[in-house]
Amino acid sequence: MINDKLATYHIILASGSPRRQQFFNELGLDFEIRLKPVDESYPDRLRHFEISDYLAQLKSLPFKNELQDKEILITSDTIVWHNQKALGKPKDAQEAFDMLSSMSGTTHEVITSICFTTPTTQKTVNAVTKVTFKVLTEDEINHYITTYRPFDKAGAYGIQEWIGQIGIVNIEGSYTNVVGLPTHLLYKTLNSMVQ
Repeated sequence: MINDKLATYHIILASGSPRRQQFFNELGLDFEIRLKPVDESYPDRLRHFEISDYLAQLKSLPFKNELQDKEILITSDTIVWHNQKALGKPKDAQEAFDMLSSMSGTTHEVITSICFTTPTTQKTVNAVTKVTFKVLTEDEINHYITTYRPFDKAGAYGIQEWIGQIGIVNIEGSYTNVVGLPTHLLYKTLNSMVQ
């Protein structure tokens, strides 16, 4: 399978996300984690997948001059797009509450971009999934924030956690994308790069 094709390559995952690392493990990929801090600011003019594409590419910049031949750097970013604006990671409980309240009873989009960088090329792909919440009560939102502290998650929730189990009534598109990595796209793009 793909690991045979990747045998001569070295994959670097530049992500501290335990969920993304778990997906890499579940796909059976051999990889190294390398982290470098990046200021995740983006121009106000960007919309929708332009934001996650930009941030995924931005995260590759600190590695630009150190990639060796046969190394593939993978960087990624996930945003929640709702009411024509991007919801990133909440700063505190109040912001998390406001985000979840705004999505209650509505449909939003989860967008993840993956950027593949080698010493000579760069390719960025993205996936969009539509997620619909039931009407969430204040008690449900407060319980979730207090118990799960979702401050490391775009849109202030993890679909794999309690709020996803009790609150999500419909999903159109990739489930793993909402968790934080569209694994089908990762697999497809890596396959195409090592033909």
